[in-house]
Amino acid sequence: MSEFLDSLQFVYAPQIINGLSIGVAVILMALGLTIIFGLLDVINMAHGEYYALGAYIAFTLTAMGASFWLQLLLVPLLLLPIGYFTERLLIQRVFHHKDRHILTLLLTFGLAIILEDVYKLFYGPQALRAESPISGATDIFGMMLPNYRLFLMAIGSAIIAAVWLVVYRTSLGAMVRAAAFDRNMAASLGVPVTHVYAGTFAFGVALAGLSGVLLAPIYSVFPTMGKDFILLAFSVVIVGGLGSIKGAVVAGLVLTQIQALASLYMSPSWTDPLIFAIMVAVLMVRPQGLFGRIGHG
Repeated sequence: MSEFLDSLQFVYAPQIINGLSIGVAVILMALGLTIIFGLLDVINMAHGEYYALGAYIAFTLTAMGASFWLQLLLVPLLLLPIGYFTERLLIQRVFHHKDRHILTLLLTFGLAIILEDVYKLFYGPQALRAESPISGATDIFGMMLPNYRLFLMAIGSAIIAAVWLVVYRTSLGAMVRAAAFDRNMAASLGVPVTHVYAGTFAFGVALAGLSGVLLAPIYSVFPTMGKDFILLAFSVVIVGGLGSIKGAVVAGLVLTQIQALASLYMSPSWTDPLIFAIMVAVLMVRPQGLFGRIGHG
């Protein structure tokens, strides 16, 4: 019995904490993806590059002497207009086309390739290391847990709760959900649908950039970081249900825990295929994912 408790405390518990810390950051990215899809019906293939952009902006601000706390505020604010004008100048040009799903997917995929090359041009192909803003570790029940990962779980959970409150408990969220449910009816009631669409896209982009700031001290900053991380975020969105905030949260926590615990028994190169296998299994049993669209939670 004591051996089991020791293994639970010193082997499994650290992995669970690691899974939770990464999970909340993945959920932030997945929330941006699922909100954009739930309202615009657009699968944003450039979402990972906006995540990388947030990390690169944070790295640049660090070099300019800005504190990490200032970066948490500035990066989302800088990405909001970028996301807004991306939707207005690019997405809207093909949004009303009969083949808009394919066109928007190809458009954002092309944008992702361009942004990745821009990062290589300005920052080079090498990985850049961001210093952790919170050092040290805390002893919790005999486990030494990095303080930054504990902070990441706390602030990530607070942001996720704030997003849910905005979407489901404010008049702004009511306009977003109304536009998602019936664009024409919302417009007839005076909802500025065009600006709501662009603002929602910008909000999703800002969440991706914020994820980049939070994860930069854990992972290296490099041009293809968005491509690597977005696969997990897409899996979370698909398993949880395209357009469902509740689904993104539940699936994000479950899949990152599975990935963290599976790494104890298999090579890290096999954990991603395991997540994709789970995604395929869920789609075979429940093609719409675990939960519904944005208007239903």
